[in-house]
Amino acid sequence: MRQAYIGLGANQGDLEATLNAAVQALGSLEQSKFIASSPFYLSAPIDADGPDYLNAVVRLDTDLEPYGLLLHLLELEMVFGRKRGGGGADARRNAPRSIDLDLLMVGDLIIRSAPLVLPHPRMHERAFVLRPLLDIAPELLIPGYGPVALLLNRVSDQTVVPFTSSEGAETRPDGETNPDEDR
Repeated sequence: MRQAYIGLGANQGDLEATLNAAVQALGSLEQSKFIASSPFYLSAPIDADGPDYLNAVVRLDTDLEPYGLLLHLLELEMVFGRKRGGGGADARRNAPRSIDLDLLMVGDLIIRSAPLVLPHPRMHERAFVLRPLLDIAPELLIPGYGPVALLLNRVSDQTVVPFTSSEGAETRPDGETNPDEDR
């Protein structure tokens, strides 16, 4: 099994419910085992207008090949109402969206192809990815870029704020809950 890291983000609709449901769905992926989910964070859009995003990162251990995992993520986005292509609002880069599931890394693989680039091409420049990634993988090295903590220091001008749940607890795929103070 390889470690896979998936970035989650949303800035339309019920953000907390959507991200919690997406974490649950990721915990049910075939040939994969849910390992961890970061706390949720609020961040301003980068190079775009619109409301703040709610972001998180999930780690799975998976036997899925990277392209197969990417297809599952695109399928989940559709289930959660994301429309890619066809010229809709979600089709524009950095546009507001109901859900965004980005395959950030799969093990130490480096892939450069039309449908998939690993590690994700801008993850090392985005505090909204690096901050939650640091929570679940503090010693992680991003292939070609370096340690997550060092990369996060380089984008310290980007504001990422811990999110406090309106319900007081977050549900994990295993049915357990984590109190806010653990977030």
